[in-house]
Amino acid sequence: MPDEEACSLADAIANTQPSVSIRVNKSKGAKADAHARRVPWCEEGFYLDERPQFTFDTDFQSGRYYVQDASSMFIGYAISKLVSTPVRYLDLCAAPGGKTTSAIDALPQGSLVVANEIVPLRAKILKENVVKWGSPYTLVTHNRPADFSPLTRFFDVIATDVPCSGEGMMRKDDEAVEQWTPQLVEECAARQRSIIADIWECLRPGGLLIYSTCTYNLEENERMVRHICQDLGGATIDLGVDASWRIHGALEGEDFCYRFMPHRTEGEGLFLSVIRKAGDAPRAEVATKPRKSGKAAKTPPVPAEATRWLQQAEQYDYSVADDAVIATPACYAAEMALLGSTLKVLHRGVELAALKGKNCVPVQSLALCSCLSRDAFARADVDYATAVAYLRGESVVLADAPRGYVLLYHNDSPIGFVNNLGNRANNLYPKEWRIRSTYVPAEKPRIVD
Repeated sequence: MPDEEACSLADAIANTQPSVSIRVNKSKGAKADAHARRVPWCEEGFYLDERPQFTFDTDFQSGRYYVQDASSMFIGYAISKLVSTPVRYLDLCAAPGGKTTSAIDALPQGSLVVANEIVPLRAKILKENVVKWGSPYTLVTHNRPADFSPLTRFFDVIATDVPCSGEGMMRKDDEAVEQWTPQLVEECAARQRSIIADIWECLRPGGLLIYSTCTYNLEENERMVRHICQDLGGATIDLGVDASWRIHGALEGEDFCYRFMPHRTEGEGLFLSVIRKAGDAPRAEVATKPRKSGKAAKTPPVPAEATRWLQQAEQYDYSVADDAVIATPACYAAEMALLGSTLKVLHRGVELAALKGKNCVPVQSLALCSCLSRDAFARADVDYATAVAYLRGESVVLADAPRGYVLLYHNDSPIGFVNNLGNRANNLYPKEWRIRSTYVPAEKPRIVD
């Protein structure tokens, strides 16, 4: 970079504050405040003037919006520019889930989205955020990139937000500054080449690889893109961005690359390039009835009532696995079976219920899915204090609610199930999601409508 611009970048990293932004969930009808400033490259993205206490907002906990850096929302813009028909999409390095949920919104309806994370704790966080977003066309997996190798030509689009040296996070993360060394850059670049090599054959010829990092250096960015194009076979794509967005182009070479830097754009550091794989071939077909090995384990039958809990319920296949009742889109039955036999799947479709003896207990995935039939369960509207108590895992008391499984609502949005016994209601909110703090704000944070 020219010296003057390099100094401006360094000054912005050292002396300016990170912006705060959210992306609303259009499938749940969320809308930002009328006065909120929109992120230029994301129709659903908005800047906030300050960082509120998101933890105590029931809309945040129920997936009506996601807290995401504005720069990272650019992946949705890239997808919407280039993808016009339903696809099989893989987000390879997906945690915590911001880019996955952005892709879910940007992809044509009916696209199959696989979100993967190799680190166990991060995979759990990814699952939670994907479940809260509510799409039934999703799987969350916990695998190494090499584990995908049997899926040759399976995916139409693969997003690789690869592990990097994190220079783009230095403005808001002191650890990113402390851990940085030239050796770290070299190690990250080597790992990135390995990740791309592992996954490249899973992308069909003519398919799209979305390569991104949150770092600034050439080795992990432009030179990695050049390696992919020259050594693996591909070409970068012009996304046609608006000049007023002040996104910087490539710092080296002539490939189409997009750099977000805090002295130019309102967001953290991001690099992104979209590469079309050479050739043109359809994605791999999947047998309608995958071969089974050995005897199939006996599973309980699917309870009839569970098959009536979703809108357009006839469009789903129902199954029981590990005492969980699961609904998956019937149009992807073969794909779901193949992925389930190839990968370690943490979540797929919509988990409807847990079987406990003779009881079929509805679970949180059902409460928050966008395809829930709102007439399936008795409804109880609760005030803010009761809603927060529920999210902390406490028992609640419901007046005038019928006994049995009741779906709680706050601000006209489902927050989760209880089993109402009359004198009290047993809390069915997932223990691992509970709010740990005993503090309760006097009023609900007003972030979306």
